[in-house]
Amino acid sequence: MTGQSKITILRVSHVYYKHKDVEAAQQFLADFGFIETKRVGNKIYYRGYGTESFVYCLEGADEDEFGGTGFVVQSLGDLERARERIPTASEIYDLADAPGGGKCVTIRDPVDGWPLHLVYGQTLVEPTKEYHYVNFNFPHKKNRGGGEFQRFDKGPANVHKMGHFGMCVTDFDKVYNFYTTLFNFKASDIQYDEAGKYIGAFLHIDLGEQLTDHHTFFIFEGPKSHVHHSSFEVHDFDTEVLGHDWLRHKNYKNCWGVGRHVMGSQIFDYWYDTSGFILEHYVDGDLVNCHTETKVSQASPDGLHVWGPDVPEGFLG
Repeated sequence: MTGQSKITILRVSHVYYKHKDVEAAQQFLADFGFIETKRVGNKIYYRGYGTESFVYCLEGADEDEFGGTGFVVQSLGDLERARERIPTASEIYDLADAPGGGKCVTIRDPVDGWPLHLVYGQTLVEPTKEYHYVNFNFPHKKNRGGGEFQRFDKGPANVHKMGHFGMCVTDFDKVYNFYTTLFNFKASDIQYDEAGKYIGAFLHIDLGEQLTDHHTFFIFEGPKSHVHHSSFEVHDFDTEVLGHDWLRHKNYKNCWGVGRHVMGSQIFDYWYDTSGFILEHYVDGDLVNCHTETKVSQASPDGLHVWGPDVPEGFLG
């Protein structure tokens, strides 16, 4: 890459999943807090209450399958650079049916072949919800006046935006080098195993001085490649726990949570959807920029959370 500019990603936008049982998937996505926004053929698009035109696309299919993640790039030139430099890149094509439109290039992971979609020119939308900021009464600082009460409504934890996704990869070094060389991904945290081999990384989008989420893309090495989870931000802790209770009462299967991560600091809540994929609600993640040093540590269950239930057996399998 000497003398060549990287393909500049601005943010993660959306994710695609294929489901055999579309009706069950629809119900779960509504209970998880997505807003249906458009139907085209066998695809249903969902948004959050933020500015992305969609954050999740459900596609009816013969098999349950991860369909890849969409990243917004800075310019049309970034799509052209992807076409020139990545052998698996598709032609530039129009997202004619998707909410927000735009142009896209789809590439394939160089090791495991899963898709990643680079998008430019997608139209943003107006937010649909204004949120109340909870005033907490601390022992020595009371922030609510007399007669001001905390009252909440039961229901799904409304999704704000997509925050990150995680992939199990079969060759960590090759995958890490590919994404950090061609794209403006930079490691916030890297983890190694007992033998000292690097096996995992939390990658953020490097936009120089601009603050970005601690990680947008998480990779770790395993025997078989698969999507681990896709994660969506909600407004605050009460919203997340209300959503946890809503999903619990609807008899969905909890994967792990509620708890507090170490790397990224998010308060997390992982759930299995009706096809067995893991989706996460999170709040209160860390921010980083070009001044944030990459931290290197040994991977261990204790490094994954500060409080909450024990790490489920096989969580990173």
